[in-house]
Amino acid sequence: MFQALSRTARAPAARLLAPRGAPLAETVRGRKSRSDPKAKSKAGRIKHPPPVDPAEMLLLKKRFEEYNLIVRALRLEFKEEVLRRRYEQEVGSLAEERQKQEAEEHRALMAWNDQENERLRKIREQRVKKEQEEAERCRKEAEILQQQELANFITEKEREIEHLQEESKNFITLENLDQKIEEVLDNPKNYNFAIDREGRVAKRTILQ
Repeated sequence: MFQALSRTARAPAARLLAPRGAPLAETVRGRKSRSDPKAKSKAGRIKHPPPVDPAEMLLLKKRFEEYNLIVRALRLEFKEEVLRRRYEQEVGSLAEERQKQEAEEHRALMAWNDQENERLRKIREQRVKKEQEEAERCRKEAEILQQQELANFITEKEREIEHLQEESKNFITLENLDQKIEEVLDNPKNYNFAIDREGRVAKRTILQ
């Protein structure tokens, strides 16, 4: 353990009385060592943090953020000013000449940009015109095809109507009912027959 020395005791006598090999440590009045227990008067004390007002905390936080922004902006402004002055000092008269060259280069680039935009505008107009012409051609072709399909449909329906009109001549009506009955009786037909695998009539019954 550390050997404690008092401020009032004399150092030579303490060194002589202290056991050999033990380190010496000087005590400080009013402080305890790490190994001392907690005081009895403070055994049940619980430390509570001081109360904080939420509104005050938000206000302080907002002001602190504003302060940081202002300080950062001032630092950047001062830094830019220092760098600009250093640049002017190092470059000197070349700065104005360089600005003129940059301005001239900017004007040349803007002129080239305008020419390029005009060229691309003409190309775009030609492309749009071709697309419109192609769309108009496709629309006309679709109209012609639709008209042809309609004409073919009308022709087919007319043929069907003509065919039905031809067939209607053989329809049974009240006027020709007796005639049709006589024709059936004069020409009887037997549908009671059997066919083989090739579709030929194999066997037929005899009409009575």
